[in-house]
Amino acid sequence: MKKLSLLLVLLLVVGLSLFAQGGKEVVKDTDVPFKVGVIYVSSPGDMGYSYMHDQGTKAAEAYFGDKIEVVRMENVPENDGAARALEQLVDDGCKIIFANSYNYQDYVLQVAKENPNVYFEHCSGYLSNPNMSNYFGRMYQMRYLSGMIAAKMSPTGKLGYVGAFAIPEVIRGINAFTLGARAVNPKATVTVVWANTWFDPSTERQGAVALLDQGIDVIAQHQDTTEPAKAAIERDKWAIGYNADFRKITGSDHVLVSPMWGWDNYMIPQIEKAMNGTWESQSYWGGLEDDMIYLSEISPLVPADFVKQIEAKKAQIANEEWDVFWGEIKDNTGVVKQKVNEKMSDADMLSIMWFVEGVIGSTN
Repeated sequence: MKKLSLLLVLLLVVGLSLFAQGGKEVVKDTDVPFKVGVIYVSSPGDMGYSYMHDQGTKAAEAYFGDKIEVVRMENVPENDGAARALEQLVDDGCKIIFANSYNYQDYVLQVAKENPNVYFEHCSGYLSNPNMSNYFGRMYQMRYLSGMIAAKMSPTGKLGYVGAFAIPEVIRGINAFTLGARAVNPKATVTVVWANTWFDPSTERQGAVALLDQGIDVIAQHQDTTEPAKAAIERDKWAIGYNADFRKITGSDHVLVSPMWGWDNYMIPQIEKAMNGTWESQSYWGGLEDDMIYLSEISPLVPADFVKQIEAKKAQIANEEWDVFWGEIKDNTGVVKQKVNEKMSDADMLSIMWFVEGVIGSTN
């Protein structure tokens, strides 16, 4: 009898609840899109670093459809303004936020600590928190391959590089480019000029012109505009692009190749994990094996048999049979920094602040 009485009470409670809801069950609203926030250091436009990141964001929108809503903020400064932008995205209801520039990381960490129920993803830094990851790709692998191509096409072996800032990311890329070049031409040199900007067409062009005036015949770069490449093309020299297919943009086969990013291959899985509750903080550094990086189509002016060599080296890297910073490495003063049988650790690569042999320039 007691069991029967309890059952009747439960049925009465359920009945009253259904009556209060007009006879309908209360169903959780699953039609509200999951909000994703992004902050970009520049305007995506149709080329460059923020453009490539936005291609990843657009790929995520196409993948998830109306299940997500993306809130973008462009030209966000690398100062307290970044914290304010992040706070605004939190206030807008974003549950995961991507920040695409190295110098955002202190502000991302600050806002992450203040908002433990929001996931934060910071690109290219090293700081983390239980609700904050850092992520990047092994672009140095593509820099190496582009250095091989540059040395193959250079009549003089004198290569130039317009660098953004003297930080590990850029220095690592210059070193990889140089190692690739010297694998093809052991006497090749890479002269570096610092632009101290991520995006300044005039300054970047001036840097390239200064290199070309020294007799350099291949210009590589670590910025968002095509101005260094255009300066090289105008002198009938070679160029290596970055962040977008500069050959298509300039219409010139004198752009030999462009190292590119595949950000969607990181962003989509992370958004999915945030949506289903399996997101975890991590320090991610994906390479060829994860399709985080790739090369644009190589100029048809590069000999076909040499392109096969590039593909073979790429396969070695993808299969993890070999990587760029393996074996003996000297710095540009001749000091042995790594012995023959050693492999540089990720920690050392991520903090590198010295140039390899063959680089003409200073990290100061």
